[in-house]
Amino acid sequence: MSTQCLWLRCEKKEFERRSALTPTTAKKLIDAGFQIRVERDEQRIFDDAEFEAVGCTLVDNNSWPNAPTNIPIIGLKELPVSQDPLPHTHIQFAHCYKRQAGWSSVLARFYKGGGTLYDLEFLTDATGRRVAAFGYHAGFAGAAAGALALAAQQSGKKLGRLNPYENETAMIEDVKNVLGGSASGIKALVIGALGRCGRGAVDLFRKIGVAENDILKWDMAETAIGGPFQEILDVDIFVNCIYLSSSIPPFVTKDQIITAGKDRRLSVVVDVSCDTTNPFNPIPIYNINTTFSEPTVPLDLVDDLPLLSVISIDHLPTLLPREASEQFSNDLLPSLLQLPQRSTAKVWTDAEKLFNEKQREAVEAESL
Repeated sequence: MSTQCLWLRCEKKEFERRSALTPTTAKKLIDAGFQIRVERDEQRIFDDAEFEAVGCTLVDNNSWPNAPTNIPIIGLKELPVSQDPLPHTHIQFAHCYKRQAGWSSVLARFYKGGGTLYDLEFLTDATGRRVAAFGYHAGFAGAAAGALALAAQQSGKKLGRLNPYENETAMIEDVKNVLGGSASGIKALVIGALGRCGRGAVDLFRKIGVAENDILKWDMAETAIGGPFQEILDVDIFVNCIYLSSSIPPFVTKDQIITAGKDRRLSVVVDVSCDTTNPFNPIPIYNINTTFSEPTVPLDLVDDLPLLSVISIDHLPTLLPREASEQFSNDLLPSLLQLPQRSTAKVWTDAEKLFNEKQREAVEAESL
Protein backbone atom coordinates (compact mmCIF):
# COMPACT_ATOMS: atom_id res chain seq x y z
CA MET A 1 0.00 0.00 0.00
CA SER A 2 1.36 3.45 -0.92
CA THR A 3 2.02 5.99 1.82
CA GLN A 4 -0.71 8.55 2.38
CA CYS A 5 0.61 12.08 1.95
CA LEU A 6 -1.17 15.20 3.23
CA TRP A 7 -0.26 18.80 2.37
CA LEU A 8 -0.96 21.57 4.92
CA ARG A 9 -1.31 24.83 3.00
CA CYS A 10 -0.84 28.32 4.36
CA GLU A 11 -3.84 30.52 5.14
CA LYS A 12 -4.30 33.59 2.94
CA LYS A 13 -7.11 35.22 4.92
CA GLU A 14 -5.86 38.29 6.78
CA PHE A 15 -5.35 37.78 10.54
CA GLU A 16 -6.04 34.03 10.27
CA ARG A 17 -3.53 32.34 12.57
CA ARG A 18 -5.24 28.99 13.14
CA SER A 19 -4.13 25.75 11.53
CA ALA A 20 -6.02 22.65 10.43
CA LEU A 21 -3.08 20.54 11.62
CA THR A 22 -0.96 21.16 14.69
CA PRO A 23 2.46 19.72 15.49
CA THR A 24 0.68 17.38 17.91
CA THR A 25 -1.76 15.96 15.37
CA ALA A 26 0.84 15.97 12.59
CA LYS A 27 3.07 13.73 14.71
CA LYS A 28 0.19 11.33 15.34
CA LEU A 29 -0.44 11.10 11.61
CA ILE A 30 3.26 10.53 10.91
CA ASP A 31 3.33 7.83 13.58
CA ALA A 32 0.43 6.19 11.71
CA GLY A 33 2.45 6.13 8.47
CA PHE A 34 1.48 9.45 6.84
CA GLN A 35 3.85 11.86 5.14
CA ILE A 36 3.03 15.45 6.06
CA ARG A 37 4.20 18.42 4.00
CA VAL A 38 3.77 21.82 5.63
CA GLU A 39 3.96 25.15 3.84
CA ARG A 40 6.11 27.70 5.59
CA ASP A 41 3.82 30.33 7.09
CA GLU A 42 4.83 33.26 9.30
CA GLN A 43 1.15 34.02 9.99
CA ARG A 44 0.38 30.60 11.53
CA ILE A 45 0.35 30.44 15.34
CA PHE A 46 2.68 27.42 15.25
CA ASP A 47 6.27 28.04 14.18
CA ASP A 48 7.53 26.15 11.15
CA ALA A 49 10.20 24.64 13.38
CA GLU A 50 7.53 23.02 15.57
CA PHE A 51 6.30 21.03 12.57
CA GLU A 52 9.78 20.22 11.37
CA ALA A 53 10.70 18.92 14.82
CA VAL A 54 8.01 16.20 14.67
CA GLY A 55 9.02 14.98 11.22
CA CYS A 56 7.07 17.14 8.78
CA THR A 57 8.67 18.22 5.49
CA LEU A 58 8.62 22.00 5.06
CA VAL A 59 7.79 23.39 1.62
CA ASP A 60 7.48 26.90 0.19
CA ASN A 61 4.64 29.20 1.18
CA ASN A 62 1.57 28.91 -1.06
CA SER A 63 3.21 26.27 -3.26
CA TRP A 64 0.27 23.83 -3.15
CA PRO A 65 -0.92 24.65 -6.72
CA ASN A 66 2.25 22.91 -7.94
CA ALA A 67 1.82 19.87 -5.68
CA PRO A 68 1.13 16.48 -7.27
CA THR A 69 -2.64 16.26 -7.79
CA ASN A 70 -2.87 12.97 -5.89
CA ILE A 71 -1.91 14.70 -2.61
CA PRO A 72 -4.91 16.09 -0.67
CA ILE A 73 -4.53 19.74 0.34
CA ILE A 74 -5.78 20.62 3.82
CA GLY A 75 -6.43 24.14 5.11
CA LEU A 76 -9.07 26.04 7.03
CA LYS A 77 -10.51 29.11 5.39
CA GLU A 78 -11.67 29.50 1.81
CA LEU A 79 -9.18 30.04 -1.00
CA PRO A 80 -8.74 33.52 -2.49
CA VAL A 81 -11.30 34.34 -5.18
CA SER A 82 -10.14 33.12 -8.57
CA GLN A 83 -11.37 31.43 -11.73
CA ASP A 84 -8.45 29.00 -11.83
CA PRO A 85 -9.51 25.33 -12.09
CA LEU A 86 -8.86 23.19 -9.00
CA PRO A 87 -7.50 19.71 -9.84
CA HIS A 88 -6.62 18.70 -6.26
CA THR A 89 -8.67 17.23 -3.44
CA HIS A 90 -9.22 20.03 -0.90
CA ILE A 91 -10.18 19.63 2.75
CA GLN A 92 -11.32 23.03 4.04
CA PHE A 93 -14.22 25.30 4.91
CA ALA A 94 -15.46 26.55 1.55
CA HIS A 95 -18.67 28.37 2.58
CA CYS A 96 -20.47 27.51 -0.64
CA TYR A 97 -23.01 24.77 0.19
CA LYS A 98 -25.73 27.09 1.53
CA ARG A 99 -25.80 29.35 -1.54
CA GLN A 100 -23.69 32.05 0.00
CA ALA A 101 -22.48 34.82 -2.27
CA GLY A 102 -20.33 33.39 -5.08
CA TRP A 103 -21.13 29.78 -4.17
CA SER A 104 -21.53 28.48 -7.70
CA SER A 105 -18.30 30.02 -9.00
CA VAL A 106 -16.37 28.34 -6.16
CA LEU A 107 -17.76 24.93 -7.04
CA ALA A 108 -17.28 25.59 -10.74
CA ARG A 109 -13.52 25.71 -10.15
CA PHE A 110 -13.61 22.10 -8.97
CA TYR A 111 -15.74 21.09 -11.95
CA LYS A 112 -13.32 22.70 -14.39
CA GLY A 113 -10.26 21.18 -12.73
CA GLY A 114 -11.66 17.77 -11.85
CA GLY A 115 -10.88 18.22 -8.16
CA THR A 116 -12.90 17.27 -5.09
CA LEU A 117 -13.99 19.27 -2.06
CA TYR A 118 -14.39 17.73 1.37
CA ASP A 119 -15.98 20.62 3.24
CA LEU A 120 -15.00 20.54 6.91
CA GLU A 121 -18.37 21.97 7.92
CA PHE A 122 -20.08 18.88 6.53
CA LEU A 123 -17.85 16.06 7.75
CA THR A 124 -20.25 14.12 9.99
CA ASP A 125 -20.23 10.94 12.04
CA ALA A 126 -22.74 8.09 11.93
CA THR A 127 -25.23 10.11 13.98
CA GLY A 128 -25.01 13.13 11.68
CA ARG A 129 -23.01 15.22 14.17
CA ARG A 130 -20.05 17.21 12.87
CA VAL A 131 -16.79 15.43 13.61
CA ALA A 132 -14.96 18.70 14.28
CA ALA A 133 -16.03 22.28 14.79
CA PHE A 134 -14.65 25.54 16.12
CA GLY A 135 -18.00 26.33 17.69
CA TYR A 136 -16.97 26.53 21.33
CA HIS A 137 -14.10 28.93 20.75
CA ALA A 138 -16.17 30.93 18.25
CA GLY A 139 -18.81 31.54 20.90
CA PHE A 140 -16.23 32.21 23.61
CA ALA A 141 -14.34 34.74 21.47
CA GLY A 142 -17.53 36.30 20.12
CA ALA A 143 -18.85 36.97 23.61
CA ALA A 144 -15.49 38.49 24.56
CA ALA A 145 -15.57 40.77 21.52
CA GLY A 146 -19.12 41.78 22.41
CA ALA A 147 -18.09 42.71 25.94
CA LEU A 148 -15.14 44.72 24.64
CA ALA A 149 -17.40 46.54 22.18
CA LEU A 150 -19.86 47.36 24.96
CA ALA A 151 -17.09 48.75 27.15
CA ALA A 152 -15.85 50.90 24.27
CA GLN A 153 -19.34 52.29 23.62
CA GLN A 154 -19.88 53.06 27.27
CA SER A 155 -16.69 55.12 27.12
CA GLY A 156 -17.89 56.94 24.03
CA LYS A 157 -15.40 55.15 21.80
CA LYS A 158 -15.40 52.64 18.96
CA LEU A 159 -13.83 49.24 19.49
CA GLY A 160 -10.39 49.18 17.92
CA ARG A 161 -8.38 46.37 16.36
CA LEU A 162 -8.68 42.95 17.98
CA ASN A 163 -5.48 40.96 18.44
CA PRO A 164 -5.18 37.23 19.19
CA TYR A 165 -4.56 36.17 22.78
CA GLU A 166 -2.04 33.62 23.96
CA ASN A 167 -4.74 31.70 25.86
CA GLU A 168 -8.19 31.90 27.43
CA THR A 169 -6.84 33.23 30.72
CA ALA A 170 -5.22 36.20 29.01
CA MET A 171 -8.46 36.94 27.15
CA ILE A 172 -10.58 36.78 30.30
CA GLU A 173 -8.23 39.01 32.27
CA ASP A 174 -8.10 41.59 29.46
CA VAL A 175 -11.88 41.74 29.10
CA LYS A 176 -12.37 42.08 32.86
CA ASN A 177 -9.74 44.80 33.02
CA VAL A 178 -11.39 46.77 30.19
CA LEU A 179 -14.71 46.46 32.02
CA GLY A 180 -13.18 47.87 35.19
CA GLY A 181 -12.62 44.56 36.94
CA SER A 182 -15.93 42.78 36.42
CA ALA A 183 -18.89 42.44 34.09
CA SER A 184 -21.37 42.68 36.95
CA GLY A 185 -24.49 44.52 35.81
CA ILE A 186 -24.23 43.47 32.18
CA LYS A 187 -27.14 41.51 30.77
CA ALA A 188 -26.68 39.17 27.81
CA LEU A 189 -28.83 36.86 25.70
CA VAL A 190 -27.38 33.86 23.86
CA ILE A 191 -29.52 32.11 21.24
CA GLY A 192 -28.30 28.61 20.48
CA ALA A 193 -27.13 28.25 24.08
CA LEU A 194 -27.27 24.44 24.10
CA GLY A 195 -24.85 24.00 21.18
CA ARG A 196 -21.07 24.11 21.22
CA CYS A 197 -20.96 27.73 20.15
CA GLY A 198 -23.59 28.84 22.65
CA ARG A 199 -21.87 27.02 25.50
CA GLY A 200 -18.68 28.90 24.69
CA ALA A 201 -20.46 32.27 24.81
CA VAL A 202 -22.17 31.44 28.10
CA ASP A 203 -18.87 30.28 29.62
CA LEU A 204 -17.13 33.52 28.68
CA PHE A 205 -19.87 35.62 30.25
CA ARG A 206 -19.66 33.57 33.44
CA LYS A 207 -15.87 33.84 33.61
CA ILE A 208 -15.86 37.63 33.27
CA GLY A 209 -18.39 37.98 36.07
CA VAL A 210 -21.83 38.32 34.48
CA ALA A 211 -24.41 37.14 37.02
CA GLU A 212 -26.03 33.81 36.14
CA ASN A 213 -29.51 35.34 36.16
CA ASP A 214 -28.31 38.00 33.72
CA ILE A 215 -27.27 35.41 31.11
CA LEU A 216 -30.41 34.48 29.16
CA LYS A 217 -29.85 31.07 27.58
CA TRP A 218 -32.21 30.43 24.68
CA ASP A 219 -32.38 27.52 22.30
CA MET A 220 -35.00 25.93 20.05
CA ALA A 221 -37.70 25.78 22.74
CA GLU A 222 -37.52 29.52 23.41
CA THR A 223 -37.47 30.50 19.72
CA ALA A 224 -40.09 28.01 18.50
CA ILE A 225 -42.87 30.62 18.46
CA GLY A 226 -40.92 32.68 15.94
CA GLY A 227 -39.48 36.18 16.14
CA PRO A 228 -38.95 39.06 16.25
CA PHE A 229 -38.30 38.96 20.02
CA GLN A 230 -38.64 41.95 22.35
CA GLU A 231 -36.31 40.23 24.83
CA ILE A 232 -33.36 40.86 22.51
CA LEU A 233 -33.86 44.61 22.87
CA ASP A 234 -33.87 44.32 26.67
CA VAL A 235 -30.25 43.12 27.07
CA ASP A 236 -26.90 44.82 26.56
CA ILE A 237 -25.36 42.13 24.35
CA PHE A 238 -27.11 39.66 22.04
CA VAL A 239 -25.03 36.74 20.75
CA ASN A 240 -26.42 34.63 17.89
CA CYS A 241 -24.97 31.11 17.87
CA ILE A 242 -27.51 29.09 15.90
CA TYR A 243 -26.68 26.75 13.05
CA LEU A 244 -28.89 27.94 10.20
CA SER A 245 -30.16 25.34 7.74
CA SER A 246 -33.54 26.69 6.61
CA SER A 247 -35.69 29.80 6.56
CA ILE A 248 -36.92 31.01 9.96
CA PRO A 249 -38.59 34.24 11.10
CA PRO A 250 -36.07 36.96 11.95
CA PHE A 251 -34.94 37.23 15.57
CA VAL A 252 -34.72 41.02 15.36
CA THR A 253 -35.44 43.58 12.65
CA LYS A 254 -34.36 47.13 11.93
CA ASP A 255 -37.97 48.36 12.06
CA GLN A 256 -38.36 46.78 15.49
CA ILE A 257 -35.21 48.55 16.69
CA ILE A 258 -36.34 51.91 15.33
CA THR A 259 -39.81 51.52 16.84
CA ALA A 260 -38.29 50.84 20.27
CA GLY A 261 -36.67 54.26 20.11
CA LYS A 262 -34.63 55.40 23.08
CA ASP A 263 -36.14 52.73 25.32
CA ARG A 264 -33.89 50.09 23.79
CA ARG A 265 -31.18 48.63 26.05
CA LEU A 266 -29.47 46.56 23.35
CA SER A 267 -26.06 48.01 22.44
CA VAL A 268 -24.13 45.18 20.75
CA VAL A 269 -25.15 42.33 18.44
CA VAL A 270 -22.59 39.58 17.92
CA ASP A 271 -23.52 37.35 15.00
CA VAL A 272 -21.17 34.43 15.58
CA SER A 273 -23.10 32.36 13.03
CA CYS A 274 -22.22 35.06 10.51
CA ASP A 275 -24.69 34.08 7.78
CA THR A 276 -24.27 37.54 6.29
CA THR A 277 -25.00 36.62 2.67
CA ASN A 278 -27.35 33.73 3.45
CA PRO A 279 -30.86 34.54 2.22
CA PHE A 280 -32.19 32.99 5.46
CA ASN A 281 -30.15 35.22 7.79
CA PRO A 282 -32.30 35.68 10.95
CA ILE A 283 -30.56 38.96 11.79
CA PRO A 284 -31.32 41.02 8.66
CA ILE A 285 -30.06 44.30 10.11
CA TYR A 286 -26.62 44.37 8.46
CA ASN A 287 -25.04 43.17 5.23
CA ILE A 288 -21.26 43.14 5.64
CA ASN A 289 -18.74 41.04 7.50
CA THR A 290 -16.59 42.94 9.96
CA THR A 291 -12.90 42.25 10.52
CA PHE A 292 -10.31 42.17 13.29
CA SER A 293 -9.06 45.59 12.19
CA GLU A 294 -12.63 46.99 12.08
CA PRO A 295 -14.57 44.71 14.46
CA THR A 296 -17.85 46.63 14.56
CA VAL A 297 -20.20 48.27 12.15
CA PRO A 298 -22.84 50.73 13.41
CA LEU A 299 -26.44 50.11 12.48
CA ASP A 300 -27.75 52.92 10.30
CA LEU A 301 -30.39 54.52 12.52
CA VAL A 302 -31.93 57.97 12.81
CA ASP A 303 -29.63 60.47 14.47
CA ASP A 304 -31.21 60.69 17.92
CA LEU A 305 -31.28 56.93 18.63
CA PRO A 306 -28.56 55.31 20.76
CA LEU A 307 -25.75 53.52 18.96
CA LEU A 308 -26.15 49.85 18.09
CA SER A 309 -23.02 48.01 16.92
CA VAL A 310 -22.83 44.70 15.05
CA ILE A 311 -19.89 42.28 15.15
CA SER A 312 -19.90 39.82 12.25
CA ILE A 313 -16.37 38.40 12.05
CA ASP A 314 -16.38 35.04 10.28
CA HIS A 315 -13.26 33.60 11.93
CA LEU A 316 -13.61 34.60 15.58
CA PRO A 317 -11.80 31.52 16.96
CA THR A 318 -8.51 32.91 15.66
CA LEU A 319 -8.61 35.22 18.70
CA LEU A 320 -7.53 32.03 20.51
CA PRO A 321 -5.57 30.43 17.68
CA ARG A 322 -3.46 27.88 19.54
CA GLU A 323 -6.17 26.44 21.76
CA ALA A 324 -8.81 26.51 19.03
CA SER A 325 -6.48 24.77 16.56
CA GLU A 326 -5.47 22.06 19.03
CA GLN A 327 -9.09 21.28 19.90
CA PHE A 328 -10.31 21.26 16.30
CA SER A 329 -7.41 19.29 14.88
CA ASN A 330 -7.61 16.68 17.63
CA ASP A 331 -11.33 16.21 16.93
CA LEU A 332 -10.61 15.90 13.20
CA LEU A 333 -7.78 13.40 13.69
CA PRO A 334 -9.83 10.15 13.73
CA SER A 335 -11.34 11.09 10.36
CA LEU A 336 -7.95 12.03 8.90
CA LEU A 337 -6.61 8.65 9.97
CA GLN A 338 -9.30 7.14 7.72
CA LEU A 339 -8.21 9.22 4.73
CA PRO A 340 -6.39 6.28 3.07
CA GLN A 341 -9.76 4.47 3.12
CA ARG A 342 -11.76 7.47 1.90
CA SER A 343 -13.37 5.46 -0.88
CA THR A 344 -15.15 3.36 1.76
CA ALA A 345 -15.00 5.28 5.07
CA LYS A 346 -18.46 6.75 5.67
CA VAL A 347 -17.28 10.16 6.89
CA TRP A 348 -15.52 10.69 3.55
CA THR A 349 -17.99 8.96 1.21
CA ASP A 350 -20.85 11.03 2.67
CA ALA A 351 -18.84 14.21 2.22
CA GLU A 352 -18.03 13.37 -1.38
CA LYS A 353 -21.66 12.52 -2.11
CA LEU A 354 -22.72 15.93 -0.80
CA PHE A 355 -20.00 17.63 -2.86
CA ASN A 356 -21.22 15.92 -6.01
CA GLU A 357 -24.80 17.05 -5.31
CA LYS A 358 -23.76 20.66 -4.73
CA GLN A 359 -21.47 20.64 -7.75
CA ARG A 360 -24.33 19.53 -9.99
CA GLU A 361 -26.38 22.48 -8.71
CA ALA A 362 -23.45 24.82 -9.42
CA VAL A 363 -22.95 23.44 -12.93
CA GLU A 364 -26.61 24.21 -13.65
CA ALA A 365 -26.39 27.67 -12.09
CA GLU A 366 -23.25 28.49 -14.07
CA SER A 367 -24.62 26.94 -17.28
CA LEU A 368 -21.50 24.86 -17.70
